[in-house]
Amino acid sequence: LVSLLDRVHILMVNDEEARQLADEPNLLRASRWIRERGPDIVVVKKGEHGAILFADDWLFHVPGFPLEEVFDPTGAGDAFAGGFMGHIAAAGSLDTDDIRRAMVYGSVMGSYAVERFSVDRLIDLIPDAIEERMLGFHQMT
Repeated sequence: LVSLLDRVHILMVNDEEARQLADEPNLLRASRWIRERGPDIVVVKKGEHGAILFADDWLFHVPGFPLEEVFDPTGAGDAFAGGFMGHIAAAGSLDTDDIRRAMVYGSVMGSYAVERFSVDRLIDLIPDAIEERMLGFHQMT
């Protein structure tokens, strides 16, 4: 895997994967180690605690969207990745604002994924509901 990092622009891993890959318990140092091997951006997913994006001269933390009940956390990280990449693809841009917005979309999509078992909540999810939760997310900050 390490030999392929110089071909990657954005690497998305969970916190344990980042620590193992870099053999470093500190996420800041682990992400720096990973970035030194190729990726411009490292996104570290931290489950219910959100995610942190590490770039050259900045970082961005997005919290997990607060929920009273979690039915099934399986696939939440994949839903986060889908929301993140979906926004990047739709925006057609990798500027700082779009990347930050992609992080929020990722958090929103991850929050929907845990509301039901498997992909059940995502199957009937409509864009208006996503935008409503995005608005709720922005109102919290």
